[in-house]
Amino acid sequence: MPEIIISGPDGRLEGRYQHSRDRNAPIALILHPHSQHGGTMNNKVVYTLYQSFARQGFSVLRFNFRGVGRSQGVFDRGEGELSDAASALDWLQSFNPNAGACWIAGFSFGAWIGMQLLMRRPEISGFVSVAPPANMFDFSFLAPCPSSGLIVQGDKDEIVPPASVAKLVDKLQSQRQLTIQHSMIPGASHFFYEHLEEMGREVDAYLTKSVVLDEAAIAR
Repeated sequence: MPEIIISGPDGRLEGRYQHSRDRNAPIALILHPHSQHGGTMNNKVVYTLYQSFARQGFSVLRFNFRGVGRSQGVFDRGEGELSDAASALDWLQSFNPNAGACWIAGFSFGAWIGMQLLMRRPEISGFVSVAPPANMFDFSFLAPCPSSGLIVQGDKDEIVPPASVAKLVDKLQSQRQLTIQHSMIPGASHFFYEHLEEMGREVDAYLTKSVVLDEAAIAR
């Protein structure tokens, strides 16, 4: 898990990168929760996502948004963080020019940023959003959502009401040619204390199925 430094729009961005041995491996970018509330790339949910993608053979990158850890800059209400994510994805793509697919994953605030990046980068073919804060941020930009994906939440989430996420899922599932899997983890809170393994298994299972479908599509 080598440390890397990326040239971001407001200075350097600190990251951790796991490179796949497969030169055509898919790539994945993982985004952390709100930096003003203690979110970092070392958050346990973020690390669990990172490990899930690595197990499935992805080249995977997680990094600190501006103003977090050794990343330069200051919090920018989401606008700057979206630019940070775009720069991180640029780095990941430049390092993996033969990648077979591109995915985005994020937790809480990172899920909101990730879905915005999904709308701006047509090469992103899949997503995993964990506890997307549908009660705090506007997700109406997902009209239409360009990719199928997985949304995971705990049914005891004390920060993001499950009903708000269910409403978002309903809107996305109503769109044509789109498959949104909504997985609820029984007993899990927003941060998945004591339920990280269950969350990881849900992500592993979804990625296993999706990677097979991606490979079949590429073969055609």
